[in-house]
Amino acid sequence: MATTTLTRRVAAAPPLAPLAGTARLVRLALRRDRVLVPIWLAVFVVSAAGSAGATVGLYPTEASRVAVATTINGNPSFAALYGPILDPTSMGQVSLFKLSALGAALVGLLAVFLVARHTRAEEETGRTELLGAGVVGRWAPLSAALLVVVGTLVALALITAAALAAAGLDVVGSLSFGLSWLVTGLAFTGIAAVAAQVASTSRGTKGLAAGVLGLAYLVRAVADGSPNGDLVGLRWLSPVGWSQELHAFANPRWTVVGLAVVFAATTVALAYALVARRDLGAGLLPDRPGAATAPRSLAGPVGLVVRLNRGSLLGWALGAALLSMVMGGLVANISGFVDENSRPFFEALGGTQGIEDAFMAAEWSFIGVFFAAFAIATLLRLRGEESAGRAEGLLATPLTRRRWASAHLLAALGGAVVLLTVAGVFGAFSTVRATGDPGWWGTVLGAAVVQLPAIAVVVGLTLVAVAFLPRLAVGVSWGSFTLFLLLGEIGPLLRLPTWLLEVSPFAHTPRVPGETVSVAQLGGLTAVALVLLVAGLAGYRRRDLAT
Repeated sequence: MATTTLTRRVAAAPPLAPLAGTARLVRLALRRDRVLVPIWLAVFVVSAAGSAGATVGLYPTEASRVAVATTINGNPSFAALYGPILDPTSMGQVSLFKLSALGAALVGLLAVFLVARHTRAEEETGRTELLGAGVVGRWAPLSAALLVVVGTLVALALITAAALAAAGLDVVGSLSFGLSWLVTGLAFTGIAAVAAQVASTSRGTKGLAAGVLGLAYLVRAVADGSPNGDLVGLRWLSPVGWSQELHAFANPRWTVVGLAVVFAATTVALAYALVARRDLGAGLLPDRPGAATAPRSLAGPVGLVVRLNRGSLLGWALGAALLSMVMGGLVANISGFVDENSRPFFEALGGTQGIEDAFMAAEWSFIGVFFAAFAIATLLRLRGEESAGRAEGLLATPLTRRRWASAHLLAALGGAVVLLTVAGVFGAFSTVRATGDPGWWGTVLGAAVVQLPAIAVVVGLTLVAVAFLPRLAVGVSWGSFTLFLLLGEIGPLLRLPTWLLEVSPFAHTPRVPGETVSVAQLGGLTAVALVLLVAGLAGYRRRDLAT
């Protein structure tokens, strides 16, 4: 009788509203992102404001700004990589040209990762199914994710605008620049929402959306790098190009914001329609069946870890090859737009050597930090496998914790070596081809090699965090990376104290080319890295697994 009564009550209950529970899921997402989002906001805002504040004094006259803009716009490599300077007389355009298209693409990437984190990743771990057993509607998880991501992007646009205005740029132009980042972010929020319905995994979601982002950046690069701007109209086919079509600091086109809103609304509507057409936890793309027998390479932990990370390594290697091919054209033409006023800018980043060497050293300083991000993400998969419960099953076999952690460590450091090699070879080839000087082969390859000890230190810090602070490992690792990035890229321009700059291991990397390579410096970094790696392996072997 009791069972019959309960069945009747359930049958008579009204259907659950599709958006039920959205507000609570928003609060949950904000709590989860209370550390991650502020860190990334700080990276973007400080980078923009620091670049603006440092450049204002370098080109004080309109003539100096026109001269540098003419040279940059006349170099197809610069235009393809960063985009042209639309108004040579504008201080904002000149000071932020490197952060226009590239910064917008990074904002789009942030949107992709946040959408995947709060949609597909939640389904993949089973948390969405658990929450769905309560008072949570079918559309609530996607709605909560979109509200959090859009709110983050709007906050980024407004805070960036305020920071640029405080740095001395005009208010309207600062607002238009913040909105140019918002335009691309909104577009890729919608694209990522659709990708989350198509792919069945978080990695697949990020891969699809990031692939579209890469294609959009390539289309924009082709448009901006075309001779005489013949293909500039292609920018309208790229959400990254829309950020430039807004013309920040140069008679802004506010209607571009409306275009981005319409595009985002259309893709989000498509995402909601696809939610109803798939089962929870499944994607619209069918999972491919695996091979009947596993290859011999999967017999050990190293083969498994390499298999897990080979897709991301391939993508990073392709990006490293494409970006480093631009390096030669930049070096060959750098002296054309560097005058006595701007020389301190490059010397602060790369050292006191010749301007070509200083520029090359500055670029490799950034590349070293950039590749450290890959190493961190790869090693943090050790923590991800643990929190997902998959490591427990593996470690129940004769596989030891030390071998399991060492396999991830090898993938992180080995992947960094591969990326440095690819960037070094392609960068050296493009530089020799552009300058006609074969001596750049040894110089560029040497600049690549000296980055490895500092990357090893960062990997060691990440392993220590995973071993001793497993639940805080992600925050500690990326927080340290953010600190090192800001100290290296913005610290010299802000003239921070030497002792503070030297907190970063990359501050102890020789500025090659130009500086004499110090064996003591590299040996010290290597020793620190070894201590951290040994301590991390020992700590991981002794502690309990944590979920």
